[in-house]
Amino acid sequence: MASPQAPHVVIFPFMAQGHTLPLLDLSKALSHRNIKVTIITTPANAKSIGKDTENHPNIGLVEIPFPIIHGLPQGTENTSQLPSMEFLFPFLIATKQLQKPFEQVLQGMIVSKSLPICVISDFFLGWTLSSCQAFGVPRLVFHGMCVLSMAICKSVCVHMPHTKAESVLDPIELPGLELPFDLSVSELPAQLIQATDQNDPFFQFMSDAGQADCNSWGVVVNSFEEIESGTVSSFETFYENGARAWCLGPLFLYDKVEGINKPISQNQPNKLIQFLNDQVTLGSVLYVSFGTQADLSDAQLDQVCLGLEEALVPFLLVVRSTTWSPPNGLEERLEGKGLIVRERVDQQRILSHRAIGGFFSHCGWNSVIESISAGVPILAWPMIAEQSLNAKLVAEGLGAGLGIRKSHDDLGSGIEVSRQAICEGVRELMEGEKGRDARERAQALGRVAWRAVQEGGSSHEALNKLIDQLCAFSGH
Repeated sequence: MASPQAPHVVIFPFMAQGHTLPLLDLSKALSHRNIKVTIITTPANAKSIGKDTENHPNIGLVEIPFPIIHGLPQGTENTSQLPSMEFLFPFLIATKQLQKPFEQVLQGMIVSKSLPICVISDFFLGWTLSSCQAFGVPRLVFHGMCVLSMAICKSVCVHMPHTKAESVLDPIELPGLELPFDLSVSELPAQLIQATDQNDPFFQFMSDAGQADCNSWGVVVNSFEEIESGTVSSFETFYENGARAWCLGPLFLYDKVEGINKPISQNQPNKLIQFLNDQVTLGSVLYVSFGTQADLSDAQLDQVCLGLEEALVPFLLVVRSTTWSPPNGLEERLEGKGLIVRERVDQQRILSHRAIGGFFSHCGWNSVIESISAGVPILAWPMIAEQSLNAKLVAEGLGAGLGIRKSHDDLGSGIEVSRQAICEGVRELMEGEKGRDARERAQALGRVAWRAVQEGGSSHEALNKLIDQLCAFSGH
């Protein structure tokens, strides 16, 4: 347990699974270095966070009340509880009401003489910067993205190349940023090129968060320098006062390499683990999951299943839709060949299973870095946010995956990718020459990822330097 004189860090995650989990992994890594960690969260999120950190005595939780959002039931405190993404903006606005209780927590820490050496908070909680400044505490920001994607987004906001391109298919140039691939307007995140109305409330919210971001003490990144294509220094130019980007990841690997691995989840469906264990050939199964935020239509899920069936490759498909049912007779035809699971799964455990040989993914950054760390190549189908940039990095920048072919034909309502394209992409990834090359590259990157968080590795050293600088800054 941390001594009374041990450094203290406050971590304030945004209330979404993909934003919270990496910061819990960082909390554990700090705790293992004898640093006291206080995680600030809300009552409905505290249970799962507490369960995830219960074996780490240096980590404590402080709960602050979440406001009621008009149109949503009381207790809606996580984006996973939103009935649709239309409620995301009201949810974001509601987090501003957490500022006063957050400052009361910091005031209590002054009284108890336990003011932290820093606060690490999510990008969406930009208002934490002014609170931290008022208490003289450095604020580090966490985006949940890789450096390259963040650098592209910031450069697009500054230089607006999409307003100068003659065609959405023409390559764009981003001054001061060398990309490891060609990038066109059509491949930029939709929010970047659509957000032009400065009077729009969402635009104003993001602008305020972005301004707070640029004025923060530093940036915590769940990535490692070896895959960031030398873009860290270019990215840092968007920040004020010499702020640094600290590549500390893959954050989830610290538990594993430091011998404090969490117990194997007992919540996995028995049929899932049995299905994987029954596979005779190593690396023969394709894992298919599109994250927690993607909203695939029932018609698109039909195409996914039929494409997987036609590819004749064993697969494990995780479905989060509550309305979809498999096409008639599909599950009977798939007996022993494919498995459809609706329960929440332990993705890290699945990707590290010997039977898994590929990942058909939406390319959310957590999924990308978990797949790379496991040495598993990706069939990339980006859907929202910066996933298109992550997909480009995986397939073209790192060579650790392939892109799915999207059709420009009218495939019917709610269908973006045909069963034929899915079948072809799966076969190429799992059995083709390009897939073999991607697998070799992913496995090589996986070895680099593990080295990064071990003693002497790039991320391990960065974490040590970050702690040292914060302690020196605070006079600790």
